[in-house]
Amino acid sequence: MSIKWSYKTIYDVLKNEIINNVYPFESYLPTESVLAEKYSVSRPTIAKVYNTLQDEGYVVKRPGMGTTVIYKTQKDIPLFGLLLPGAGESEIFSIINERFLNQSKKGLFNCLWEGTTTSNAELRRDLIEKCTMDYINQHVDGIFFAPLERIRDAEKFNKEICKKLEDAGIPIVLIDRDILDFPLRSRFDLVCLDNFHAGYIMAQHLIKAGCEKIYFFSRPDSANSVNMRFYGVSAAMQDSDLQFTKSNIVMGNPEDTELVKSLKIIPRKTGIICANDSTAAVLMSSIDGLGIKITSDVLVAGYDDMKYADHLKYPLTSFRQPCTNITDVAIDMMFLRLKNPSPKALTVNLEGTLLARESSRFI
Repeated sequence: MSIKWSYKTIYDVLKNEIINNVYPFESYLPTESVLAEKYSVSRPTIAKVYNTLQDEGYVVKRPGMGTTVIYKTQKDIPLFGLLLPGAGESEIFSIINERFLNQSKKGLFNCLWEGTTTSNAELRRDLIEKCTMDYINQHVDGIFFAPLERIRDAEKFNKEICKKLEDAGIPIVLIDRDILDFPLRSRFDLVCLDNFHAGYIMAQHLIKAGCEKIYFFSRPDSANSVNMRFYGVSAAMQDSDLQFTKSNIVMGNPEDTELVKSLKIIPRKTGIICANDSTAAVLMSSIDGLGIKITSDVLVAGYDDMKYADHLKYPLTSFRQPCTNITDVAIDMMFLRLKNPSPKALTVNLEGTLLARESSRFI
């Protein structure tokens, strides 16, 4: 006599198989249609089973990717969630994400990441909200979060995300930037590039190259880490008895030729430090289009050492972030936080590396 399978019996079988490692952590369950055929039930019945298992923290359903087991058979191994952008925002996060995933393979922790590779801040906002609730429902042990930037209400949004996680009792380690602007500091651990030092070193480099006037160029609503960079630039200029006022700080679209044209360039004495390489690359194109000669009239530099930086018309001087160290220190901070849930926030600023190329040398 054939067995008549019901929602409850299928649920019990699958849950038991997950607990007993028939389907181990990070493995995929069969598709709903395959399982529906196996048990001779409707696909909505299997969907209900999977939804229940997801609600209870055994699996996660990802559109287009299937249903993944997230149940930890070894309870002493923590499960961390990544709220990080992908390469769509910056290549540094491609390196950081890959390091997290590689480190998790050592068996000291497991991690979940939704692969939010979009460079669109509004789309990333929706993904962060969804992932946050998923991670809370899956009872993760900690969250690594790179706060959202490039939207007007970013600070409010980032505070809301951190409050949801805090209310759920989930420790947070912030990556790359805080949720508050300097000199304010949130109550969450933070690991990032020493942005003040990076700003100082880059300005010092251009001053030594002959620049007596330096602009700092950024896009609107950039991360607050960018502010620390221009504070560093300002300090270096003051230490060299050079003027650096609000007129030296430019915020706008590097494609805006009228804005770029308004910059007062003193040939062979002017440098422009951009908040990142993507801004610098576009600005260099605008400058070139206006007939201003890079390396003859003006020098340009950026941050992050994107892969294309060395292949632009004028190879771009950039500041490489210590992505591997950022990741490893963040993991150490999270384990420390799990052992000691003290409310006092830790801050670790790491040094990067200046890579001097043609764009910061007068010829």
